[in-house]
Amino acid sequence: MSDTQESKIDLVKRYLRSYDWPAKGIVFRDISPLLKEPAALAAVIDLFEEYVNRHHREVELIAGVDARGFVFGAVLAQRLGKGFLMLRKKGKLPGPTMSVSYTLEYGQAELEVQADAVDHPGQKVLIIDDILATGGTMAAACELMAKQQAEVLACLFVVELKDLNGAQKVPRTVYSLIQY
Repeated sequence: MSDTQESKIDLVKRYLRSYDWPAKGIVFRDISPLLKEPAALAAVIDLFEEYVNRHHREVELIAGVDARGFVFGAVLAQRLGKGFLMLRKKGKLPGPTMSVSYTLEYGQAELEVQADAVDHPGQKVLIIDDILATGGTMAAACELMAKQQAEVLACLFVVELKDLNGAQKVPRTVYSLIQY
């Protein structure tokens, strides 16, 4: 890793907060301060852009997972000159949709995308979200893109909580800027 990359990662780390939330003993990694600091947000996008340019120049679309993945995904897509699509919680998108049900540590959820989100079979997609915890949401996002006949190149995260082993559930390459 270059000195420039290390300094950007250090900057991002300075703007992450930890809370004992939603219950005592659960450490929640909060990205809110990072979003308030333009230099820290730019550092995240710079690091993702460098990764994509090194490993996935063929990407055609960036998919962001509801809701914080929208922030990073839309900015990255704009920076790369690529399209952006939203993977939303059930019932939030107009028109025909496709969905996938999945299990969370605290219940069931559904993720959906508009039925025409992917332009053609084999379209190359990167999926982005803020935090990789248990991996269920991102596994569902990959399944949803497979239903659209897209090719998921990798899954990108600002933070990965390594001790939860979420990367084992994700069926594609996982790239995270920061690991705890």
